[in-house]
Amino acid sequence: MRVALIIPALNEEDSIARTIRSLPAGVFTQVIVADNGSADRTTERAEAAGATVVREPRRGYGAACLAALAALPDSIEAVVFMDADGSDDPADLPLLLAPLERDEADLVLGSRELGEAEPGALTPQQRAGNRLASFLLRWLWGYRFTDLGPYRAIRRTSLESLAMRDTNYGWTIEMQIKAVRRGVRIREVGVRCRRRRAGRSKVSGSLWGGLAAGAKILWTVARQSWASS
Repeated sequence: MRVALIIPALNEEDSIARTIRSLPAGVFTQVIVADNGSADRTTERAEAAGATVVREPRRGYGAACLAALAALPDSIEAVVFMDADGSDDPADLPLLLAPLERDEADLVLGSRELGEAEPGALTPQQRAGNRLASFLLRWLWGYRFTDLGPYRAIRRTSLESLAMRDTNYGWTIEMQIKAVRRGVRIREVGVRCRRRRAGRSKVSGSLWGGLAAGAKILWTVARQSWASS
């Protein structure tokens, strides 16, 4: 299977090269870093580590992902999304890809709740937000997720069928809701979650970031509920 790795990044010069160089050899056909308007040397360090860099100055996690997807070669069959800060463990990549390779799933979600989290890797607010979002998804669509984490793999044809639109914090939950609504085969696997290796989280690292992410997730749930009613 020809797999591309997409790493959205904003001001991650202290971690991006280490993240790229920690990837197992031979897994990815292409590694794309989507630089989301960094003011530091994220682009230069990503390129020096061997990644292809796509620049998306319009801020937002989803915007960065969409820009990277637009740059994918036609030959790519599956996509993995990973954070730039070192919190996702590359040793878990085989767990994410195996269900796709065995044709047992089309979307594989790395669940931090089913796996192991280093002390301090997940804040109480993140855990509470996950539980609330999981409750809403089960209530509205009858599917039980345990996490909204960014570490995930998806078959390209399935991803294209979802017609992703969100440009910021609603990206992950939009993908999960649309996957359920369209009958995509979904699997969750436990993954390790580590404390970020450098820098500060744009979401959990500030009160405003956490509130903005939470509000957007709830808005995305409401919008998708209206769309399916």
